[in-house]
Amino acid sequence: MSEQRSRDEDQVSPTPEKDPGEWVTGDEPMTGLQRSYLHTLAQEAGVEVPDGLSKVDASQWIDKLQERTGRGE
Repeated sequence: MSEQRSRDEDQVSPTPEKDPGEWVTGDEPMTGLQRSYLHTLAQEAGVEVPDGLSKVDASQWIDKLQERTGRGE
């Protein structure tokens, strides 16, 4: 039984992704971690990122730039 449970737990993401449009705090300013990572990605991609992004906007920029830089999954 514990072997089956272990396999099931491996298949469940510890932090399931939620559509950014459904985030309750999505319109709040981006977090410090988002800002730092976003600017790192932007520098690698050779693009400028607008200031004052919301959490949702920052997340979408991060996804786009991860794809562009090859850092995405």
